[in-house]
Parts: sequence; C-alpha cells; structure tokens
Amino acid sequence: RQAAATFVMVAVAAFLITADRPRLAWAAAFSGGWGAVIALVGFYTASYNRGGEIAEFPFLSALLAVLIAAPLFQTIRDEGRPALPYARLHNYVWSDAIIGAASLAFTGLTFLLFLLVSEMFRAIGIDALRDLLDTGWFAWLLAGGAFGAASATLRTREALLTTLQRLVTLVTAILAPALAAALVLFLLALPVTGFAGLWRSGLPETPMLLAAAAFAFALLNAIIGESPDDRRPGALWRLTEAGLSLAILPLGVLALVSMMMRVDQYGWTPERIWGVVACLVAIVYGLANVAAWARARARFDEPLRDYQKWLAVGLSATALLLALPIVDFGAVSARSQLARLETGRVAPDRFDWAAMAFDFGPAGRRALERIATLGPDDQRRLASRALQSRARYAVREDVALAEAEAGLDRRVRIATPGLALDDRLRLHLARSGRCAAPQHCTLVAIDQGRVGVISVPAKGGQATAEVIDVAGLPADRGIAVAPAVDGVDLAKVADPHGARIEVRAVTRRQIFVDGQPVGRPFE
Repeated sequence: RQAAATFVMVAVAAFLITADRPRLAWAAAFSGGWGAVIALVGFYTASYNRGGEIAEFPFLSALLAVLIAAPLFQTIRDEGRPALPYARLHNYVWSDAIIGAASLAFTGLTFLLFLLVSEMFRAIGIDALRDLLDTGWFAWLLAGGAFGAASATLRTREALLTTLQRLVTLVTAILAPALAAALVLFLLALPVTGFAGLWRSGLPETPMLLAAAAFAFALLNAIIGESPDDRRPGALWRLTEAGLSLAILPLGVLALVSMMMRVDQYGWTPERIWGVVACLVAIVYGLANVAAWARARARFDEPLRDYQKWLAVGLSATALLLALPIVDFGAVSARSQLARLETGRVAPDRFDWAAMAFDFGPAGRRALERIATLGPDDQRRLASRALQSRARYAVREDVALAEAEAGLDRRVRIATPGLALDDRLRLHLARSGRCAAPQHCTLVAIDQGRVGVISVPAKGGQATAEVIDVAGLPADRGIAVAPAVDGVDLAKVADPHGARIEVRAVTRRQIFVDGQPVGRPFE
C-alpha cells in the first residue's frame, strides 16, 4: 500500500511540475517511469527491515534523483534533443524549486484555513468538517488538490513566476555576502581555536558542515546567475563569490574527517555510509569550484556552469544507483559491527543488538541467527532476545531482561527442595529487580502455586520478602509485571547465604472496620 501510494504521489507531483503543452506525452512518460522506479525502491526499502518503514535513506536518495532529473528532463524536452544549455537548465532549477516551495506553503495555508472554518462550525455544535479533516483520505485529497492548484496556477502565470524568482534571487543576494564572510572567518579561526573543539562541541558537526556547504552552493549559484551578464559588478561580489565557492571543499573535507572519526569509534552503519557519500559529493563539488578558479580565475563562473551541468547528471544517476538494491549497506554495516564484537572493542551488553535486528536488513538478522546458534553463551542469549523482539524500541528492554535473567542463577538460592525457578518466575524477578546486583534472593515454597522471595543485600542488611502467585504471573514478555501478593520489611540479616528460612503459622491481632483490616497488626 505504501508503494502504491508512493507511485501515485510521485507520478502526479512530477507531472504537475514538468508538464507543458508541447510534448505532454513526454511529461507523462517521465512522471510514470519515475513513479514506478521510486515505488519499487520504496517497496524494497519497506520490506528490507522489520519495521516496514518506507522513508529510509534509499527511498530519500531516489527522491533526490528525481528532483535533480526533473529540470534536466525539462531542458531536453524544450530542446527536442539530448542537449543541456545552461541558461535554460538554470531557469528550470529555480522555477521548479520556487513552484514546489510555494505550493507547499499554499497547502499548509489551506489546511490552516480549513481548520479555522471547521473549528468555527464546531463551536456551534457542527462537527462534520472537523471529523472530515480527521479522516485520512480527505486530508490527502485536500493536500493534493491544494498543491496541484497552486503549482498549476504558478506554472501558467509566467509573469508571477518571474517576479517570485527575482524576489528569491534578491533575498539570496542579501544573504550571500554575510554567509561568505562567516564561512571565511570560521575556516580561518578553526586552526587557531583547534579542531578538537569542533569534535567536542556536542553538536552534530557533520550535518552542520554539510548544511553550510549546501547553503554556500545554493547562494553561489544565485549570484552568478545563468550567464556572465547576471553577475553583479564590484569587489564585494567578487570576494563573496570567492568565499562561497572556495569554502565548499574544506567544509566537505572537515565533514568527511568528522564522519570517519565516528566510523573509527563506533564502526559502520548505513547512516554513516550515506553520510560519507554526502561528504564525497560536497568534496567533488568543491573540487569543481577550485578547478574553475584555477582554469579561468576571475571568470571562473563560465567553466563552473559547464561543470555543474554534468555534475547534476552524475549526481542524479549516482543517487538512483545507490537507491537500488545493488550495494547492501546493511551487510557492510553488519560485518563491521560483528568485527567490533568479536575483537572485544565493544562488550556484548554495549552492543547495538537493535540495529542488527532492525536496521541492517537480512544480513543483520542472519548474523544474529548465527550468534544465537553458535556464539558464546552470553551472546547467544542476547541475540535470541533481539530476534524475538517485535519492535525496535523493545530490543533494549528485552536485552536488559536477558542480562538480568542471566544473573539470577548466581544470586538466587533455592531453600525448598524440588522448587524450580521456572520461566515465569525468572521473568518476574528480572523485571522487578528484586534479585538485581548487589541483592541476593532466597526462594521458599509457601504452598501449592505460591513462592516466597526474600531479598537481602550481598553483605547482609535489611531484607524484604514478598509472596508471589506463580500461576498468576504473565508468561508474555510484553505484559507488565504482576504485583506481589504481599511485601513486609524484615529484620536485618547478617548472613544472606547461611540464614535459616522457614514458613510459620502465626496468630495476630489487628483492627478491622466493616470486616476489613486497618493498619498493621499490633499483636
């Protein structure tokens, strides 16, 4: 269902953005083809991991591929042949971005207005509109209608679209010198303040550096325009162009260094592989800028436009290639994490069992199955719990329970011959923490079906006791712990290992109100 919805969404959105009166069949073929490709990528992505989530990195990479491919297609369509004149391509990139952003803004405004109207009617006792908004199909219908109406209106109002494009260019032109100065000062100050501070800042440095490089790329293209005639005269703009274009490479290199430090510390994961890919893209674009400056100096923009045209083609193809199930990032990550576990770089209780079960695909689950069958005792138990977990968030709890259950055999003393520490009782003790270190427990049979649990600190001290109805304990690991039947503080115990445990019948006196006991026994 997610893949089918993705096909409809991508195909319709792509057609709305790329359709034009001449060659409508081209736009239909482009939109339908990309919709099918991304739907298949989404289907594979959702079935790759146990969570059934479609919006993972491969799916997002495929969306990036179609976003880049759209202006390339529009340019070739207008040319009627495989040609990419930069001026037309530049114009389509900006117009598509403005139409998409404005249509999303109009969609949000439409929802706000509908919500306002529905609340007005709700205030006088008419809930039909609010109930309709809470219905999933209507919300999607409203969003699609608003987005389609806005994009169609903007596409057919060339004068309005041109005005919006000029407004965006003006705003970016105001921001460009400020960003260029900030990036230059940052890069000059970094060797003085020390690189270690960047890694210890607590901020996600790799996304931050990549975002700065992306903004520098966008603002640079805004101020150099589609031809040399669009460049603004003056030393300020030459310095701005130099600062933005030459800052992308060091920002990409710093982001890559930061990412590789994380890989060295924590091993590969699919997210880190995608992060490295993003860093390499930034570095390639940075090298293109440096090459353009080396080739043409002050007229660097002329070769840069040609470079960027073909870099866009390459980036779209690369994004699509990485989205396809050709290279299994999960298998690479599983091998990396297993190597860290086997060499002792990470302890079993610190190992990310949830990622192996839910994030690394079939390779991660196969690795868990091998560990559960052939691994050391402690790892077999933890791998089995991770495989049995029904949701990613539950793995941590299940693994913690497995660790707690494993320690019970060392800390539990059976005082009644023939009494067994069965699975239900074991699960209850692990969840309740009664026998967690440094506690020691003694189990004694009360009667048929009931067990007394006496908990004493390892070196002696105040003890507690509870009586458990074993038959009433839940066997399902997903159900909360059943409460104890009774709990009474006991006197201090000097020797928890050698203490005599017995069950006695006692007579007590206590106050009753309407047949119910009140307060503690006084005799």
